[in-house]
This record gives sequence, C-alpha cells and structure tokens, in this order.
Amino acid sequence: MFNQESSLSSPQIAYVDGPRLRRSLIAACEYAERQRAELNRINVFPVPDGDTGTNLALTVRSIGDHLRGSRGRSVSGVASEAAEGAVLGARGNVGMMLSHFLLGFADSVQDRTRITTGEFGAALGAGVERLYSSLENPVEGTILTVMRDTATAARQSEADDFVTLVVEVVEEARVSLSRTPEQLAVLKKAGVVDAGAKGFVSMLEGVLMFLEGVTDAVDAGTRESAGLSAVALTEYPEAEEQYRFCTEALARGDALPTQLEARDVLREFGDSLIVIRSTDVLKVHVHTDEPEDVFAYLRSVGDLVTHKAEDMRVQHATIGSSRGHIKLARRPVTIVTDSACDLSEEIIRAHGIHVIPMTLVQGEQTWRDGVDLSATEFHERLRTDETLPTTSQPAPAEFLETFRSAGEEGEEVVGVFVGSTLSGTVGAAEVAAGRVEDVSIRVVDSLGASLLQGLMTLKAAELGELGWDADKIKDELIRIRGQSGIVFTVSTFERLIASGRVGRGKALLGRFLGVKPILGMTPEGAVAPFGKAFGDKRARPELLRVVRDQIPADTEKVRFGIVQVDIPEVVPEITQALKVEYGDHVDVLSAPATPVIATHTGTGAWGVAWLVED
Repeated sequence: MFNQESSLSSPQIAYVDGPRLRRSLIAACEYAERQRAELNRINVFPVPDGDTGTNLALTVRSIGDHLRGSRGRSVSGVASEAAEGAVLGARGNVGMMLSHFLLGFADSVQDRTRITTGEFGAALGAGVERLYSSLENPVEGTILTVMRDTATAARQSEADDFVTLVVEVVEEARVSLSRTPEQLAVLKKAGVVDAGAKGFVSMLEGVLMFLEGVTDAVDAGTRESAGLSAVALTEYPEAEEQYRFCTEALARGDALPTQLEARDVLREFGDSLIVIRSTDVLKVHVHTDEPEDVFAYLRSVGDLVTHKAEDMRVQHATIGSSRGHIKLARRPVTIVTDSACDLSEEIIRAHGIHVIPMTLVQGEQTWRDGVDLSATEFHERLRTDETLPTTSQPAPAEFLETFRSAGEEGEEVVGVFVGSTLSGTVGAAEVAAGRVEDVSIRVVDSLGASLLQGLMTLKAAELGELGWDADKIKDELIRIRGQSGIVFTVSTFERLIASGRVGRGKALLGRFLGVKPILGMTPEGAVAPFGKAFGDKRARPELLRVVRDQIPADTEKVRFGIVQVDIPEVVPEITQALKVEYGDHVDVLSAPATPVIATHTGTGAWGVAWLVED
C-alpha cells in the first residue's frame, strides 16, 4: 500500500496519498488474480457454475491495468480510476459488487489528496453502504458480509498507523470469511467458504504481503488445490435458480435512466439483478431467460456497447466433464485473437478475450501494438512523422504464453487471427498450438482484418458462452465469413503505396483525378477494388452503397463495425445511416484503427465491416 521497504516493525505510516493507494491496489489485484483456480473450485453460490475466480480475475485485471497507466497524485484521483477500471471490467456478481464498493469508496474521498486511518475506515464504510443500497436482496454469508465486517473493524480501530490497521483488518476479514459456511447452508453442505468473499480477503492479503515485503507467498496462491472441485460435486439448484442465462451489458449515453429507474424495469426480467449507474455508463448484471429483452431495453435508453449471455447450466455441465484427474472449474471455450481485430477494450474485457499484440518495428525500436502504443497515440504520429514503423506478427513466445493462459480458463481454445493473405500470423499460431500440451486449440483464419476479424472474434466468444464446442464454433465462423466482409476508403495513397497494395502509377492518376478508391476484402481474403468516388463527400454514400449491395436483401441478422483513422467524426453519421437502413436494433461497433492497421492505410481512412449471421 505504501512503501515496499516498510515492515511491521517500522510503523507510523500516518497517511495514504495517491501513489501509496495505487501501489496497494495493484498488489491487491495481482494477488487476487492468482487465486482464480481455487475460487472457481469452491464457487457453489449463487449458482455452481465455477466462474467466480475467473470473473474476479478479469475484474481486478481491469483495475490493475487502469492503475498502471495512471500518474495521479491524489487519493481521490486514484480511487476514481480504480472504480472506473472495475466498472468497465466488472464480470459476474463478484465484479459488479466490487465495483459498487469501489464507487462508494471513491465518492467518500472526493477532492482528498491524502487520508488518515480514520478517514480510510469511513471510506470503507461508504463503500459497503453503497453496495447494500444497490442490491435487491442482500444475502449474508457472502462477500457483502465480509466487506461489512472489514469496514466495521477499520472504523472501530484506534490505530493511527496504516500498517497496524491493515493487520487488524486482515485478521477480521479472515475470521468473517471462516463464518460464511454457518450463514449459508449451501456452503456448509459443500464444505467451503464463499468464493467471492475469499476473493475479497485475498485482495486484503495481497496488500498485507506487500507491506511485509513478502514475495514468495504470492507463488503459493498459484497452486491448484488437490481433490475434487466442490462446484463439480454440487448439484445445479434448479428449484432456486429459475433462469438460465447470466446476462451482462453496458450502455453509454447522456440521458441514461437512474440506477433505481433501471432496476424497476429490469427486475421484471429475472433475478440476481445488480445495476451500476456511473457518469455516462449503465452496467447491468441479471439472470434471465430472455437476454434479448434486456438488450432491447438498454438500446432504448442509450448506446449498447457490450452485451453477453452465458448459459449457466452448460457451464455447470462442463465442470463435471472437465479434463484431468482433478475436476477443475473452467469456461467451456476461451477465445484468443491478435491486436489487428480492432475490438474495443470494453468488448475484450466483457467477454474475457485474450489478445496477442502484433509488433511495430522502426529501426532498433519495437512496440507492442495496443500495449506500448495506443491507437490514439499512433494516429497523432501519422499527422507528423515522415517515417513510420513496419509491422510484424507476434513472437512465438507470445502465442505459447497466451494459449497456455487461455487453456487454464477454458476446456477448449479458439483463436481467430488476421487473414493469412495479409500476415503469417495464422501459420505462427498453428505452429504454436501444436506445441501446447493438454490444451485443445482450434485456429481460425479470418481471411480479413480490423473489425471484420473483430466481429468474427466477438461471435466466437458469444457462441462459446452459449456452450458451443470449439469445432462447431470454427465451422460456424467459416460459414459466416463467406457471406461477410469489409470495405474501406483512404484519404491519402502514401501508406498504400508503401505497403505495396497500390502501384505508384495508379496512385498518381488517382490523385490527379481526385478519385477515392473503395477497397475491400473478398471472401478469399484478397484486397480488391469494390468501387470509387470523386472526392471525400461522395465517398461516404458510395461506400454505403457498396455495403448495401454486398448484403443480401433478405438478410435478417447482421451487425456492423465502423473503423477510422484519426477521423472520429465519421462514426455518428455512418452509424445513423446504417440504423436507418437496417433498423435501430442493429448492433454497430466502432473503433479507432489499431496501429498495425493504421500504418498501412494512413490518416483519414475509414471503413465498414459487416457480419451476416443468417
């Protein structure tokens, strides 16, 4: 939390500022993420679907990623960044509840540069109060109880030293956790403590170990427990859990309903309802049989940014057939892609997609696409830099590490990669897949890039959440790719010339005539001309005409993606045009082109991808 050289014998850490809070939260998140397997193993409440550890891991990973990029000096700023990371990355009951807790904490320390132990205890209490007020039916013996007991201990402590306070808080949290089986019969029957509560305690333990300078204890958290998974031995509670789909969605807008207004509507759709309303974000978690009704409501009040529906009964059935002599709780299928997919951070986090960064090379310097260099940063470079980096597929070690990590989460892995006609990434992925033992991996050639690849990746994630196996997902993606595509136009020919996609003679003629080419990818993955227009203004209706001509008139289910390079103003206009043509219910994703795409198209380029799912 504070200074890693601190120890229990050197007290008097009298205050917490922004950097100290940031270090403490990162330590908490890193340790909690390492408890994924054990938390999945004991996850029997509210549904024994074995995903609490995965959901917590994905949530705290989002928090940690937000904080690592932060340079804020105040407690209020860091607390707000942690809460924002939690909301955007929140998965499952545990992630939504942790988000409410952190939002309450952040609200309590607004405008504070630093806080004392007493103020810290009050902020923990504020987090608990916000969490209680957000729940329809608070259940004791869960993370809720342990958070409350922890906050009470912090408020009642007389310690004026944060080291002493953290020791006291962790001790009380562990005692409270040990009592959870006496408060929930399902826990006692399974012989386990509550998984979400244990995850929260692990966050506190991560802070304590950081304070004590303990490093080897972190490794202990990575070891999987021996014996059968408690969740695999617990019957699915069909009498208590009426609904089938764990449904989550995030909407943005300037006129979203309040948290209470949204709850009043959504409680009619199911149970386990948790709603978060924060600034321009509305995030929802609910168990329901009608996910599309939930999504339709959110579309009616704002822009539906992410949505997913996981079949909880399929998840539970998967646990029972989990590979290996030890029954481990896993997702049925985990999805891997590369950074050329252009999916937003929100979508990637919502579906737990693993992204392997492509590489940008300029002289002796290299960057990992989307990690060391963001799309926005690269678009700024495009305006001024005379020389730009070349692109390269990920290193073999990146594939191996990501496939193994994905294999720890899912029974099977599906990888959807940039087209083989554009890059050697698919071939490298296939080689790496053959070297990963005990993980069933299917590699899919998207025969595309950008949001065409992204839409296919998203579809793979959605099918996995519905319980489709890897072979069936691969076959469906191949079928859909044959009737889907992407077209784009550019403002300048320089980058296309450099990439070899357009000859210099044609480019000179195009410049002279003011021609804007409409290029796209064929079903076979080749870049080809689809049309042309004279001038930027005419390029927009012409590109939309090309899209319309490519989509069969009787299509019933289609979704779109709009990608742009330093021209975000094109997104609202094209989105509106697509909704007029295909209905307000149609999904339209948008994203700035990632550096490995933008370096080939240049600034001012934009395009539309479509996925026909009929």
